[in-house]
Amino acid sequence: MTQVEEKVKTYTMAEAMNQALDESMAADSRVFILGEDISDRTGGSFRVTQGLTNKYGVERVRDTPIAEQAIIGAAIGAAIGGMRPVAEIMIMDFMMVAMDQIANHAAKLRYMSGGRTNVPMTLITVGGGGVASGAQHSQWIEAWIAHIPGLKLVIPSTAADAKGLLLSCIADDDPCVFIGSMAQMYSRGPVAADQGAIPLGQADIKRAGKDVTIISYGPTMPTVLAATDALAADGIEAEVVDLRTIVPLDLPTVLESVRKTKAAIVVHNAVRAFGVGAEVADRINHELWGELRAPVERIGAKPSPNPVAPNLESAMYPSVEQIAAAARATWGGQVDP
Repeated sequence: MTQVEEKVKTYTMAEAMNQALDESMAADSRVFILGEDISDRTGGSFRVTQGLTNKYGVERVRDTPIAEQAIIGAAIGAAIGGMRPVAEIMIMDFMMVAMDQIANHAAKLRYMSGGRTNVPMTLITVGGGGVASGAQHSQWIEAWIAHIPGLKLVIPSTAADAKGLLLSCIADDDPCVFIGSMAQMYSRGPVAADQGAIPLGQADIKRAGKDVTIISYGPTMPTVLAATDALAADGIEAEVVDLRTIVPLDLPTVLESVRKTKAAIVVHNAVRAFGVGAEVADRINHELWGELRAPVERIGAKPSPNPVAPNLESAMYPSVEQIAAAARATWGGQVDP
């Protein structure tokens, strides 16, 4: 094994998140986790907390009743009392049960106290889709979360980003919502042994290009990267911007890329209407009006609850062909010689 191989190993997204939790708990005794079935032997629905009970005890890895309001309410109380809780909500759909606590307490207390009461809590959950979980276990409601002032919102697409961003969320003094993808939790990717915190609000160029910019995040990223391969066969070089953090949004990186390519597409697995893509497209149009070759394209899921049949569900989400076709349309020219 080479020295580089010793420093970089492959892990699932769940394992990378587990590393972030472990390192945060080891570094700061105020960090503890609460949620449903998170203690060993279970270690949570996706094994994100596996092994942490044996290492830190039941006082710091606390199983809760099936009561999302209680989980978030207790986390908020602990946060304003000086702790740094990490609250796991099993699936994003279940966050809606606790939206009063999230939107009216966690997000607002710093503002309502004139900055004297911070809420340094992290809410971990997963978004559905891609695993045929049905209409009530597969929603993507990140636009709802992003619309609430006072919350920070993170959606990683790789194991390394998941670890680095979760480390930053736990250390942040404001409430952070960290959303993993149900379909990606067991997908593997390289994570450096010294992978540290990734600053919130810092997008990543996953692939460089000069002809069109494709902006995305989370579970849509593998589809976007596959589309860039299809475009490359036609001589079209697409640049891929992974937002990673939805709030705060790294608008400078987005604008720098689109200013170079003169064309942009925003893609996400959430329903297209009123989604994050609409906000990103509006920012691009406002800042770069007159410089674009074509209007910003938005691609998202069809306006329907998630069907449970795998073939119907896959038809609901953005496809390689759909993204590539939009890129060809916005490019609308000849490849430079």
